[in-house]
Amino acid sequence: MGRGKIEIKRIENSSNRQVTYSKRKNGILKKAKEITVLCDAQVSLIIFGSSGKMHEYISPSTTLIDVLDRYHKASGKRIWDAKHENLSNEIDRVKKENDSMQIELRHLKGEDINSLNYKELMALEDALEKGLDGVRDKKTEVHSMFMRNGKILEEENRELNFLLQQHLTPEGARNMHGQWI
Repeated sequence: MGRGKIEIKRIENSSNRQVTYSKRKNGILKKAKEITVLCDAQVSLIIFGSSGKMHEYISPSTTLIDVLDRYHKASGKRIWDAKHENLSNEIDRVKKENDSMQIELRHLKGEDINSLNYKELMALEDALEKGLDGVRDKKTEVHSMFMRNGKILEEENRELNFLLQQHLTPEGARNMHGQWI
């Protein structure tokens, strides 16, 4: 006895709709895996449910990029627009810039400098000297600030000791060392 035909329309009951979605999603994912194995087909399947959750299957013998490239060639439809192409180019540019900065950082640390020519070594030396001068200036500034703060704290300490002595020495009180004044 076979199944009866159903009318294909939206299921109004939300719990029935969710159960049907789950079962049919699992069924179509299973069919995608089966057709990949049985027929050596390259399959890519992406499903977005009403909640926005994504489910996917891609044949183990391929990648999504390969499938999308083949789709583009076969159908002539552009999947990537100019905006995505620009973003891809920007990503490549930033990666190259990052690689360049990593190399420069290694050079500044004194690593991998054997490959540098004389001019590059001179430029590196100049950059290091400028950096060293900046560090020395900052160190001097911090040291001066500590010295100023130290003098301020010493003066405040003297003032507090004076006030404490005045408070303790009315009429025959002892000084800070316990001696009579």
